[in-house]
Amino acid sequence: MTGTAAPFAADDYRARMERAARSAAEAGLAGLLVAPGPDLVWLTGYAPTAVTERLTLLVLAPGQDPVLVVPTLEAPDAAKAAGASALTLRDWTDGKDPYAATAALLDAGGRFGVSDNAWAMHLLGLQKTLPGTSYASLTEALPMLRAVKDTAELKLLAAAGAAADATFEEIRKVPFGGRRESEVAADLAALLRRFGHSQVDFTIVASGPNGANPHHEVGDRVIERGDMVVLDFGGLKDGYGSDTSRTVHVGEPSDEERRVHDLVRAAQEAGFRAVRPGVPCQEVDRAARAVIADAGYGEYFIHRTGHGIGVTTHEPPYMIEGEEQALVPGMCFSVEPGVYLPGRFGVRIEDIVTVTEDGGRRLNDTTREMVIVD
Repeated sequence: MTGTAAPFAADDYRARMERAARSAAEAGLAGLLVAPGPDLVWLTGYAPTAVTERLTLLVLAPGQDPVLVVPTLEAPDAAKAAGASALTLRDWTDGKDPYAATAALLDAGGRFGVSDNAWAMHLLGLQKTLPGTSYASLTEALPMLRAVKDTAELKLLAAAGAAADATFEEIRKVPFGGRRESEVAADLAALLRRFGHSQVDFTIVASGPNGANPHHEVGDRVIERGDMVVLDFGGLKDGYGSDTSRTVHVGEPSDEERRVHDLVRAAQEAGFRAVRPGVPCQEVDRAARAVIADAGYGEYFIHRTGHGIGVTTHEPPYMIEGEEQALVPGMCFSVEPGVYLPGRFGVRIEDIVTVTEDGGRRLNDTTREMVIVD
């Protein structure tokens, strides 16, 4: 991930940083420590072109201005970030102690939320300098930090979803039978880029028995006539994610294949219909899972029903049993039930859904009916 996340203004990033600092205080934290990665991009618009062993860390704390600790040689790039004017840059030079520079900004006895992808060496360096501090991962401490999207973010997610839809409409026209999975995956990646994606995160093409593995790694298997083929693809467009799944069939399907596909489609619809403000996340999973279990295929639905999406393609909230977080308007996540029959075939149907004031809205609009390909 390089460059800014999206064309937001400094005031947008300032508001995000202020909200994050308030959320930290409400969670009983002394502040947040944010390393390079999706949280830093979302909060500041800054993504170093290369993440190295040199410490880069955003310090957010209630009642103090945001400070980005950054290596001197990278400070000019940091100063160009869209949110740079909403924070103070504090640079450090090689040969100096970056942990001492950072420690001066921290409560020596505080508990801090730390972005999940912070390097262990940096966290250990801070602990050594400030042994009275303690830390919690942001996913644990503030799992909903990026979960509720504003209007501009929703537009970007909708545009990414539309690009993924355009990709599916084109891929269904290409030959499948007699080609390797890897060839179709390459077509998917090229189409995502053609429709505006700057980053392709995954292009799953799981044919025949490979479809029974939800995260099948694309291989050289030749797709045959009679195969069910699970397609799952997505990435980032203008800094925001897409992720959609459709299952196609090469030639006419059997009655059982059609029946299982119809079952997954019904489960996906049930999961979508369960989306509304105030409903716990787990109810979306329960609604989709009940349809599949009632049909006798419950043991073959082997993953959660959904995951959040935003500046990454997988993030909180998660539609899974035990997640009691209530849905809030502006949350965006996948609804993607599946049935996976070992050694035979699999079916998955996935849309990105956003919570509205009175229900849910799909950000993917391609057909969920069985699609026959050549």
